[in-house]
Amino acid sequence: METIRNYLETMFAKLPITFEVQKAKDELWQMMEDKYTELMNDGKTENEAVGIVISEFGNLDELSEELGIRDFVIQENRNTGSAFRNMTLVEVKDYLHDKTRSAYTIALGVFLCITSCCGYMMDISWNWRGGIYATCFMFLMIATAVGLFMYSSFVMGKWKFLKQKQCSVDFATAEYVHNRRESFRVTHAMMITIGVILCILSVLPIMIVGSLFSWSSGFGVVLMFVFIGIGVFLFVAAGNVSAGMTTILSLNKSGTMGGCFVPSQKQVSYKNEKISEMMSLYWPTVTCIYLCWSFLSFDWHITWIVWVIAALVQKFIQAVY
Repeated sequence: METIRNYLETMFAKLPITFEVQKAKDELWQMMEDKYTELMNDGKTENEAVGIVISEFGNLDELSEELGIRDFVIQENRNTGSAFRNMTLVEVKDYLHDKTRSAYTIALGVFLCITSCCGYMMDISWNWRGGIYATCFMFLMIATAVGLFMYSSFVMGKWKFLKQKQCSVDFATAEYVHNRRESFRVTHAMMITIGVILCILSVLPIMIVGSLFSWSSGFGVVLMFVFIGIGVFLFVAAGNVSAGMTTILSLNKSGTMGGCFVPSQKQVSYKNEKISEMMSLYWPTVTCIYLCWSFLSFDWHITWIVWVIAALVQKFIQAVY
């Protein structure tokens, strides 16, 4: 019966959410269920029963007039042009695999950019030949980060059609992505929590190392940037992995039956994909900026204004996009 149910959901996925469509869907499901039960009672195997039910009730164009949704089906057939594409479960798994790999690649690149200045901090403590080694270290880290960003772009290049074509996923695929997202929710929360803790504790190396070893104050700053870099790494990785699953779940139009496959669809969505990915990292980034500014300046009576400005900027972006 699960196969029949998934097939029914796929049949109605692109139709708008109206009382008539929902009623027709319930009626067709009842007809399919009755037919399946009748076939099983007649001694048919499950596969045979499923095949017969789908062959008899699987063409919505033929049943639309009887179900009273002929106009909706005709309109949807007109709206579905050559640019439309239905993504298979295999394609979705490949996309999520590439997106996850890209997420950690980008996060590593960001980490390298943040820690690229550590060479100069070490130069303060160890006097590295007038900063030559520090400069070489910085350019090496930045060059590696740029290479990682380019590699990530190449990996995700084959999925550009998600932005260029109208795509959708069937019920079983959407349910798979939803379950995967729910299982990742705990990991996502842990990564964000650990990242915030590391950003908060990033000031400790300066205080501890500076108080114990006055000659190595630069090393304490290096540890601070490493702590912050790891925290931001976790923010970026968690946000991008989650954004990949959100992208798939957002393929089905919000006003259609398919757009209600999963409860997690009901969230703020942005017209621009890049803006959507950026906003998935918005508040972790604001938190990082707030903590870094606060611990570096100790102007806690001023730094709280970051939250007010961030909230206003978020509302502005939501209003525009």
